[in-house]
Amino acid sequence: MPKPKGLFLTPGAGSSAEHPSLKAIEAAVAIPVIRHDFPYRREGRRAPDRAPKAIADIAAHVPGPGWVLGGRSFGGRMCSMAVAEDAVDAAGLVLISYPLHPPGKPAQLRTEHLPSIRVPCLFISGTKDAFGTPAELEAATATIPGPVTHVWIDGKGHDLRGADAVLAETVARWVRDLPGSAPPARGGRSRGSG
Repeated sequence: MPKPKGLFLTPGAGSSAEHPSLKAIEAAVAIPVIRHDFPYRREGRRAPDRAPKAIADIAAHVPGPGWVLGGRSFGGRMCSMAVAEDAVDAAGLVLISYPLHPPGKPAQLRTEHLPSIRVPCLFISGTKDAFGTPAELEAATATIPGPVTHVWIDGKGHDLRGADAVLAETVARWVRDLPGSAPPARGGRSRGSG
């Protein structure tokens, strides 16, 4: 597997590409980084774009094949859908606080596309994330054919407040080890602290 050409990062629905955690990740990795806002944010709107528009926007702005895609919550989910739909030829996915389901609605899973993801995936979530428990997320990601790594940040919720350093270090290490290394074991568990 060739070295990833870069890292394309997108924010959560209520944030922008200026989010401190995305900046921390950019500073920590040793490859080019693009922090990208979706059209609704660039146009000054508050409501997130629907998936088809967000996916088309990702496909239009990733410079080419071989990039790792990802981001926080909504942004990561849209990147994972773009990769699942082959809209982008990615080297991997970094999914921070993946929004598995709306809070309090565990039956409304956002998993239809997961079995179509064949690239290595890094999921970083808090152990107290209302959008999906560790058990729920591990069960859902077991359907992904590509190698999956989970990193749990103890005691943190969906915002992962105060965990930017752990996020940045985790992403930098995973991306660094991605090319030429053995794929991470499915369901591998690492624990971070924050």
